[in-house]
Amino acid sequence: MMLSEPDLTALAITLKMALLTTLILLLLGTPLAWWLARTRWRFKFLLEAVIALPLVLPPTVLGFYLLIALGPHGPVGELMESLGGRPLAFTFTGLVIGSVIYSMPFVIQPLQSAFAAVGRRPLEVAATLRASPLDRFFTIAVPLARHGFLTAVVLGFAHTVGEFGVVLMIGGNIPGETQVVSIAIYDHVEGLDYTHAHWLSGGLLLASFLMLMVVYAINRRFRSFQP
Repeated sequence: MMLSEPDLTALAITLKMALLTTLILLLLGTPLAWWLARTRWRFKFLLEAVIALPLVLPPTVLGFYLLIALGPHGPVGELMESLGGRPLAFTFTGLVIGSVIYSMPFVIQPLQSAFAAVGRRPLEVAATLRASPLDRFFTIAVPLARHGFLTAVVLGFAHTVGEFGVVLMIGGNIPGETQVVSIAIYDHVEGLDYTHAHWLSGGLLLASFLMLMVVYAINRRFRSFQP
């Protein structure tokens, strides 16, 4: 095994961050994606633009403003200090907050598209059978949009694992606390330790390829069942 103990620790932190980020985005993003797919609000494009902003905004720009907000002189940092806590910059919690914002479009957009594809007719039929809105959501919409959930989970997790600019700006490079795999690779390359950099990079390359294969296989299978 060519991974050192610090590398394994960075890998564990990365996986923990990706799992928490994906779970939080599913909990917060599912109702938001459902609302976006069904609302006829004329200004919903503004909210959609905000959600999609991390797709085009340089990660260092997003990370910089998050660092300001989470730091000791930012609104979130000052609020935490007033509550007896500490600023969230350069902490694992800060990494998760930044990851949630940065990976948001990769979870919400697939869910919104899947909910939109469900259409209104199945829900209207269920309503005629006196199914409540909550029943219609969990028994009709969610099962029909399951491919969207799988795509959202895979893309959200994979995107979080590969983050660099945002997590470096918010969390810095603290071994055992905020050092993730992408930053560990940078450290190895900077120190001309290409052997460990190859092992970590190759592992991420293989994992990313496998996760993309899952996404395309899911979408292909779903399309094959469409009338």
